[in-house]
Amino acid sequence: MRRFTSPALIVVDVQRGFDDVAYWGPRYNPECESNIAALLAHWRERSWPIVFVRHDSTDPGSVLAPGAPGNRFKDVITGEPDLLVTKSVNSCFHGSPDLDAWLRGKGIDQVVICGITTNHCCETSARLAGNLGYDTYFAIDATHTFDLSAPGGAVIPAATVAAMTAANLHGEFATVALTRALIAQTVD
Repeated sequence: MRRFTSPALIVVDVQRGFDDVAYWGPRYNPECESNIAALLAHWRERSWPIVFVRHDSTDPGSVLAPGAPGNRFKDVITGEPDLLVTKSVNSCFHGSPDLDAWLRGKGIDQVVICGITTNHCCETSARLAGNLGYDTYFAIDATHTFDLSAPGGAVIPAATVAAMTAANLHGEFATVALTRALIAQTVD
């Protein structure tokens, strides 16, 4: 891992709608929110850039639809970000305002991604960040996901889904690491 100088922390879709167990099913990684809080505190101590991303579903019945209680950020998301990106697709780089233009305009070439869900918006954003040439880090224990149904009906446990995301990303699109290792990358 390259030492951090002033990386952007991209906090993806940490919204109340993801607490709806009846809708999403069983989740993985109950420490996700506390790890996100640790990353946010670390970034704020250093005055490093923070980006909040919010998913505004285009489905009016979605728990993540604008105006729905589930669209709001969870309590762990505190303070003002340097940038708020809203999106209706799986990538933070396809939202408004343009995340890539903002990062490049600030001279930022390192990003750390955390949030919800591991295998959807977080993984998609990490893949794009890597493809766009950013030195990308994926805080695997500061993400969470849910059990998935495979074609044919088999249920894939959330822990397996997260492990596959880590395997898909690491060394190809991003460096996958734990929160404590990412915090240790600080240049003081």
